[in-house]
Amino acid sequence: MTTHQARRTPVHKGTAAWSAILPGQPAPIPLPGDQTVDVAIIGGGFAGLAAARRLRQLDPTLKVAVLDASRLAEGASGRNSGFMIDLPHELTSDDYAGHGDDRAMIALNRQAIAFARGAVDDYSIRPDYFDTAGKVNGAASATADALNRSYADHLASLGEPNEHLDAQSMYQLTGSRHYISGLYTPGTVMLQPAGFMRGFGEGLRASGVGIWENTPVIAFARKGSGWTLTTTKGAVTAGKMILANNGHLESFGFAANRLMHVFLFASMTVDLPSDTLKALGGQPRWGVTPADPMGTTMRRIDTALGGNRIITRTCATFDPGMEPSDATLRRAAAVHARKFADRFPTLDSVKQEYTWAGHLCLTRNGVSIAKELEPGLYAATVCNGLGTARSTLTGIAAAELALGLHTDATRHFAAEAEPAKLPPKPFATLGATAYLRFREWRAGAE
Repeated sequence: MTTHQARRTPVHKGTAAWSAILPGQPAPIPLPGDQTVDVAIIGGGFAGLAAARRLRQLDPTLKVAVLDASRLAEGASGRNSGFMIDLPHELTSDDYAGHGDDRAMIALNRQAIAFARGAVDDYSIRPDYFDTAGKVNGAASATADALNRSYADHLASLGEPNEHLDAQSMYQLTGSRHYISGLYTPGTVMLQPAGFMRGFGEGLRASGVGIWENTPVIAFARKGSGWTLTTTKGAVTAGKMILANNGHLESFGFAANRLMHVFLFASMTVDLPSDTLKALGGQPRWGVTPADPMGTTMRRIDTALGGNRIITRTCATFDPGMEPSDATLRRAAAVHARKFADRFPTLDSVKQEYTWAGHLCLTRNGVSIAKELEPGLYAATVCNGLGTARSTLTGIAAAELALGLHTDATRHFAAEAEPAKLPPKPFATLGATAYLRFREWRAGAE
């Protein structure tokens, strides 16, 4: 009998701010002792909850359990910027354009967004937490404006709507003179990720799905035709399993030396007082991703989402150990303060209340892993930096595979190549770190 032992469990640095700014959650519900289910899912993020929902859509009689090492919305799923993007968003490219004709991938991204919208409707998730506002690629230099125009040409070739914004339009939107232009695309949904994930989990729990928080799985092994999962709270026996734990797929011994563990960092201001809001101007909600993928993402939210605040997200580190250092977190906070001041020089007295790290998992060749790993064991992993949409899609696909279905989503992931191998250590770490630093330097004012 092969036992897959967890070499590590998730470690999160910094406060999960999206959750902290919402009203307090009820007390967590850990696994209440030994359980037997039809399908056990490791990971309560976008992939795990999507898999649970899709399983119950396909067979409402299934007994499903989701086990998460921490609290819903306080792991990686609650540590992103809240952009659920439908269009090509290739982080390793210069301008986000994908490779060739991206229509099939766009259709799948929109399937994931429609699936998430269905959860909002079915579980009465607050509509403010799922805002169909679109987003803007902001450009702060002529070089970045050229990247936007290149991306716009790519979108036009796909028949996708987009709108060029001049400097005045960007100022009217953001209250910042930093941007010389922008590219608006209407299909992105702006999430309050913690609010959305909390509501998603509560809805699944009310429908009969076991959602067990603060219950890390430390090992699992085949038992007969099924599986036994060992946790810190008890054992779970399951007919089938889905690993929806993104980069921690590697922690259980899969895809060794094929996954790139990258952390992105973000900071969030204090709740801005009325006089600061008046001085700022602009619209109460907006999201700006950088024209250069290694630039700085900015987002403004309002009271309905947890306060009038601005989020700054930039700085990337390559951390094979899946745990960024406290020193890196402090460095990122200092960079965020400078980036914020560059964009809003009149708000120099505004303090950043929270800084945090979020774990991304990428592969060198940009593929995800959504397939059967062993009989009855499925993966819904590797977000490639597109955690909200791509992870939702891998969760859907894994659930469909577990029930023997072949769909557009399952066929897409089945057709992808295996994740490319990484160079041997320490070359992988040195090379990735140098590459990220170079890309950040080249992004400049972005």
